Amino acid sequence: MIKFGTGGWRAVIGDGFTKENIQILSRAICDKMKKEKVEQEGIVLGYDRRFLSKEAMQWAAQVFAAEGIKAYLINKSAPTPLVMFYVMKHEFHYGMMITASHNPAVYNGIKVFTYGGRDADEEQTAEIEHYINEVTDIPVDEMNYAEGIEKGLIEEIYPLNEYLDSIIDTVDMEKVKKRGLRVALDPMYGVSETSLKTILMTARCEVETIHERHDTLFGGKLPAPTAETLRTLQNYVIDRRCDLGIATDGDADRIGVIDDQGNFLHPNDILVLLYYYLVKYKGWHGAAVRNICTTHLLDRVAESFGEQCYEVPVGFKHISAKMFATDAVIGGESSGGMAVRGHIKGKDGIYASALLVEMIAVTGMKLSEIMATIRREYGGMALEERDYRFSPKRKEEIKKQLLEDKELPQIPYEIAHISYLDGLKVYLKDGGWISVRFSGTEPLLRIFCEMKDRSAAEDFCSIFEKFLAL
Repeated sequence: MIKFGTGGWRAVIGDGFTKENIQILSRAICDKMKKEKVEQEGIVLGYDRRFLSKEAMQWAAQVFAAEGIKAYLINKSAPTPLVMFYVMKHEFHYGMMITASHNPAVYNGIKVFTYGGRDADEEQTAEIEHYINEVTDIPVDEMNYAEGIEKGLIEEIYPLNEYLDSIIDTVDMEKVKKRGLRVALDPMYGVSETSLKTILMTARCEVETIHERHDTLFGGKLPAPTAETLRTLQNYVIDRRCDLGIATDGDADRIGVIDDQGNFLHPNDILVLLYYYLVKYKGWHGAAVRNICTTHLLDRVAESFGEQCYEVPVGFKHISAKMFATDAVIGGESSGGMAVRGHIKGKDGIYASALLVEMIAVTGMKLSEIMATIRREYGGMALEERDYRFSPKRKEEIKKQLLEDKELPQIPYEIAHISYLDGLKVYLKDGGWISVRFSGTEPLLRIFCEMKDRSAAEDFCSIFEKFLAL
């Protein structure tokens, strides 16, 4: 039942996400660490605000302790980027974060990080699954939590200041202080409030927060920063005349932004904004990396600066690997995750937020003005996104039709080429494209389409919708 997708292992609480499965996974990582002879350095564990996250972290730690592997537990709910930072900074070979990120509240899960603070790649997760299948002594041995602490095999830590200082040291805080910005925060009942407020208030920003309390149901909404879920933040920015609104998903590795005019900025816009700023205003050089479902406007910006934009499959492990291989400036995805060179090797909504605030201060422009400048210079693209649920039988039918038999509907545009790198992607000669793929984190079929205008994108999606009888 334990299978890794594009963002770790995720399952419904009480169904797949159980104490037994959590401990089987932990035992598998113990066995992997021993085989690789890295068990003496221990492992770092963190958790978010989801139901059973803290307990799941402790259940995992009891297994590591029983196997003689020291578990360093971040003893307060924390952002996923903090765990990745600590693994990287202190050169651990493994870390684990108990989270289901932006999934619905009925889910929880585990992300595994490897040396350098990277998301475990496909080879690593395949090996973990192999070790999982080798675990036969169930229930798995565990050590009493208090005994683990007493024996020094479980240690509670809270390295938040070290992580925040690493961000503060890279941001031009003096420029931000002079600007006197008013920022609205929406942690979406997740774990980013302390981190973001500390950074922004250190820079003398006026900070106001909504949805900060602990709610394992996330206010009845999906803890993902989208146009639909950030309407309250939009109204707040307008009513309080804020310079911008910042939201993060449940574990704070993804970002959503509302500009000074109350407009929702799609993650594609944020990615383009940050790359444009880092190259043009900070003088950085290097490529950009995006997944197959992310805007091609990033390609235009890269090309204008004599740089390249690389395309990879969905899953941030692919983005971070390509960034490392090419020494790219930035990498990101249309769901709001992005990484920047010189920081951690994965998504960090908190660091991205700090850079956006710095961008406003350094350029002396409002966020809406910077975005308008980019659109005037590079043109605009409209992205349409659609999700569809299906039965297991229907999934197999769609896979056969689309990916095995490679059937296509009648497409009323000139096709440049077709790719099956990750699902199906059709590239058009005029720069438009459509991607159809199964989600790696939820039971969904996802269609992404980017065209020159909204109506064309909607029409192209509808062609595939009818063709697949969705």
